[in-house]
Amino acid sequence: MTQPRPPRICPRFEVRVALPIDRDAVARLLERSYPALMAGSYEPSVLAAALPLMTQAQPPLLASGTFFVAVVDGGAVIGCGGWTPEQPGRDATVEAGLGHIRHFGVDPDWTRQGVASAIMSTCIDSARQHGIVRLQCMASINAEKFYVSAGFVATGRRVVMLGNTIPFPSVNMQWSI
Repeated sequence: MTQPRPPRICPRFEVRVALPIDRDAVARLLERSYPALMAGSYEPSVLAAALPLMTQAQPPLLASGTFFVAVVDGGAVIGCGGWTPEQPGRDATVEAGLGHIRHFGVDPDWTRQGVASAIMSTCIDSARQHGIVRLQCMASINAEKFYVSAGFVATGRRVVMLGNTIPFPSVNMQWSI
């Protein structure tokens, strides 16, 4: 395994590896981010059902070493996201050379300030170091433009089942590193 990279420093924030102790801060960020940023792309009834599941910080991601947070001075988390070799979901399938972008979120007050791009750049660097040559994700509809701007290609729309009962429209995105 390669040595961890030093935190990526940006003028107003830094990106570092997330830790299990970041759980509450990540959950607060997602609770603030997702409702605000997804409101224009989803029906209120869809968000009401999906957000309680989507805004939970995932302990395995926080402990993975491939999940990152953007923090400002004082330690406030303003963004998060990462990747794993395991496909999201219960089966946790691993395909050699394929990584999965996971659980991106940015504080609504910090959108369009390079936070998500800095986290994505960190994810790509990390994935390359781990031998990943392709990345994919199931993007929320509102995030499709961001992923396209990062180099991903939309390969179709799909409904993801959250908690096996909540249909959530998404966009399948792929990128070759």
